[in-house]
Amino acid sequence: MPLRFTTSRALPDAVDAVGVGVFTDQLDDGSPPDLLDVEALSRLGFTGAVGEHRTLTGNGERPVIALGLGDRADATAHTYRSAGAALATAASRFRRVATTVLADRPDAVDAAASARALAEGVVLATYRFTTYKSDPKPPLIDRVVVVDEGGRATTTALNLGQKVADTVCIARDLVNEPGGTLTPSVFAERAVNLGREYDFAVRVRDERGIQRARMGGLLGVNRGSAEPPRFLELSWSPGGSTATATPKPKSAKSRSRSGPPLVALVGKGVTFDSGGLSLKTSDGMRDMKGDMAGAAAVLATFAALQVVKPSVEVKGFLPLTDNMPGGDATRVGDVLHIRNGTTVEVLNTDAEGRLILADALVMASEARPAAIVDLATLTGACKVALGNRIAGLMGNDAALIDRVRAAASVAGEEVWPLPLPAQLRSKLDSEIADLRNVSNGRDGGALIAGLFLQEFVADGIPWVHLDIAGPADSTEHDGEIRKGGTGFGVRTILQLLEDFAAT
Repeated sequence: MPLRFTTSRALPDAVDAVGVGVFTDQLDDGSPPDLLDVEALSRLGFTGAVGEHRTLTGNGERPVIALGLGDRADATAHTYRSAGAALATAASRFRRVATTVLADRPDAVDAAASARALAEGVVLATYRFTTYKSDPKPPLIDRVVVVDEGGRATTTALNLGQKVADTVCIARDLVNEPGGTLTPSVFAERAVNLGREYDFAVRVRDERGIQRARMGGLLGVNRGSAEPPRFLELSWSPGGSTATATPKPKSAKSRSRSGPPLVALVGKGVTFDSGGLSLKTSDGMRDMKGDMAGAAAVLATFAALQVVKPSVEVKGFLPLTDNMPGGDATRVGDVLHIRNGTTVEVLNTDAEGRLILADALVMASEARPAAIVDLATLTGACKVALGNRIAGLMGNDAALIDRVRAAASVAGEEVWPLPLPAQLRSKLDSEIADLRNVSNGRDGGALIAGLFLQEFVADGIPWVHLDIAGPADSTEHDGEIRKGGTGFGVRTILQLLEDFAAT
């Protein structure tokens, strides 16, 4: 059965387990919430840290799950996202669960935001990718009763959180699919189906359409593949339904300048990356089915727009291909022609993401948006620098960078600003073309990749680049994160769009 959230003003009897939130100060002063025994918690080593959980059972009574909330003064909405994930993890063998975790919420933490985050945590922690399992064993939990005085407002927030988390799981499903199954054409088909289901427009350019659009970066990366490329243009407007039969988008010149601001989202969509002729090792290819996590995050974001309803127009640009070492693959030293006429000497075919993003950023710039945000599993260098939980944040506009960073903080996704040093730009100079796709050294790899992308953003357009190579995939379960694709970026972008509309 699908997971369902309900609210109640009192703790119901007909539940299998109860989750109770505990702040560290309640342990310090020996006054834990009702239903909990501080001595029993101490014996179990429970400290009340955010995301921690311990289950107390005995005397034939229903289990009580202590959920750590950390210091009361430090509580945020993300505290409740972590508590929801801890509840789902501890209660996975029960069907009906209640929680009083919102009952003692500090006044400084917004009620709706904490309820939304709680639902997100529960849904994300119960996620399982079981498509190829012969005997899948999903968590049993199918109903969560939230004890709270908020009534309809709490219910609305819980439902919103559940729907947002469901769309994050769409991105996770896409990332977890094998690269030989989720080809560019299959990805495009899924996008069309999602557009019909979630009321956004999808235009699919096939190989001939990509050729007519002069997307030499995308075509160059695709040359070694037996699978043809695709380029997706997604559209959503707050003014009402958009037909997924997808009329041809208006040109930048004809698009009305009145109405809501336009935000453009760009996502890297390499459905499998072998490295091309600059072939990766077998171990290096192991996670490369997820090299389209940026495109997956953008597509999943569109699936949530009809629920979140930001007061902005949103367009998405997704270049899709795999990167294979076929007989006519782009050679090291070849020169590609990007849509805006820039020529690029390819000195490493494994630096392919920036080549397809170049075409997409040019297309996005032509729409003359108020802002462009791109998401890409772009460089191993960024993962080396920031680890596997933090995305690199770069851009040409300090205000937009601050907006993205603030949105990520609310969404519970970690980003860290990185510079785009002008003195490194010369490392991209080519002797035979306008640019080379890599520098001649290993230093500053993530920054140089960002500088390359910046070349294809039109002057005057605020732009931010999120290098999600680290957090797009996880090797372990950790709170609301499950092994495999994480759906990183969806919550941040949705929060950005909501905040963008409010300013």
